[in-house]
Amino acid sequence: MEGSELWTILAWVLFWAVLIGAATLLLLRLLRGASVLAQICLVVVATVAVLVAGMVSAFNAMFISARDLEVMWYILAMASAVAVALALVLGAGVSRNAARLVDAARRIGRGETLEHSAPGGKRAAPAMTSELAELAQELEASSRSLAESRDREAAIETARRELVSWISHDLRTPLASMRAMAEALEDGMASDVPGYYRKIIGQTEQMTAMVNDLLELSKIQAGTLHLRAEALDLYDLVSDALSDLAPLAAKRGIRLDGGGDRECMAVADGPSLARAVRNILLNAIIYSRPETDVHVSVGRENGSAVIAVQDHCGGIREEDLPRLFETGWQKDPSRGAQESLQGSYSGAGIGLSMVAGIVKAHGGSVTVGNVDGGCRFALKLPAGSFPGPSLPTASPKPGLQGSTETNKGLGGTS
Repeated sequence: MEGSELWTILAWVLFWAVLIGAATLLLLRLLRGASVLAQICLVVVATVAVLVAGMVSAFNAMFISARDLEVMWYILAMASAVAVALALVLGAGVSRNAARLVDAARRIGRGETLEHSAPGGKRAAPAMTSELAELAQELEASSRSLAESRDREAAIETARRELVSWISHDLRTPLASMRAMAEALEDGMASDVPGYYRKIIGQTEQMTAMVNDLLELSKIQAGTLHLRAEALDLYDLVSDALSDLAPLAAKRGIRLDGGGDRECMAVADGPSLARAVRNILLNAIIYSRPETDVHVSVGRENGSAVIAVQDHCGGIREEDLPRLFETGWQKDPSRGAQESLQGSYSGAGIGLSMVAGIVKAHGGSVTVGNVDGGCRFALKLPAGSFPGPSLPTASPKPGLQGSTETNKGLGGTS
C-alpha cells in the first residue's frame, strides 16, 4: 500500500469519525432525559458505525475482491451484534441499579430505614459500579441518620407534651386554691385572714419558682446559657447551699453531714453551678425520709472535682434511674407538693434536668446510683476550664455547715 493510499484511508476514517461523533453528541444532548440504557446503546452504535465507515473506506481504497469484501461484512456484522448485546446487558444493569437507588430515595422520603444485609447477618456486596455502590451506602447512612433524628424528635416531642401537661397540672392546682381563697376573702367568709394571705403568698412563690425554672431550662436547651469562668472553692459553694437549705431541712428533721477536701478548687460559673448543687440538695430534702441524714462530700476523683450527695431516700428502681434527668419526669404523676415545701421549689419536675444541663455545659457529667438505704448523686467537673472570661478567685468561706436534707428522689425538682 502506497503512502498516498494510507493517507486517503485515514482521511476518510477521520471524516466519518468526526461526522458520526458530532451526530452522536447531538443525539445524546436531545436524549439527555432518556434512559441510561438508550444512551449507552447509542454510544455503542456510534462506535460501531465509525468502525464500519472506516472499514468500507479501506475496502474501497484497497480494491479487495468481492469474496473478501463479503467475509469482512460478516465479521463486522457479528462484531456489531456482540457489541450491541454487551451494551444492552451493561445498560440494563445500570438501569436496574439506578431504579434501586430511586426506590431507596422514595423509601427514605416515606420515613423508612434502609438496611441491606446478606443472609447470616453479613452485609451484602452491592452488584453495581463503585460509584453507584458508594451512593447506595450514603443513602443507607442518610436513612439511618434521619431515623435517629426522627427518634430524637419524637422523644423531644413526647417530653414536651408531658412537660406541658405536668406544668398545666401544677399551675392549675395553686391557681384554683388561690381563687377559692381570694373569693372567700372577698365574701368575708375567711376565718383566718392572715393564714389565707400566707397561703396565697406561698403558692405565688411556688409558681414564680416554676416560671424561673422554665426560663432557665429554656436557656439550657437552647444553648444560650452564658457561663463565666471563675475560680471557685467547691467546699465553700456547697457550704453556702447547705446553709440556705438548713431551715427547710430542719422542718423535716433531716440532718446534713458535710465533709471532704477543705480546699477543692475548680473553674466554673458560680451562679449556675450553685443552682445545680442547690437543686440536688433540695431534691434530697423532698424525698428523704424524716429523721435521716444526708452526707455531702467534696473531693477529687481521677483528676476531676466531684460533689457527691448520699441520702436515705430508700433507693430508686433500676428501671427509673435512666429517666431521672428527663425534663418533667417524676415517679408520681400527681406530684402534690407538701404545704411545708410550697415556695421552696416549683414541683415542675425539671430540677434534675437543669442539673444535668448545667453540668454538661461545664463539660462534666452527673451520675446516680443506689447505695445502702438510699442513693448517691455525683457531680463531676473537669479539672480544666471552659471558654469564658476569667474572674477573680472567690474569697474563702467557712466550711460545710447547716442541717440540710438531701434526697435525690424519683424525679426532678428545681
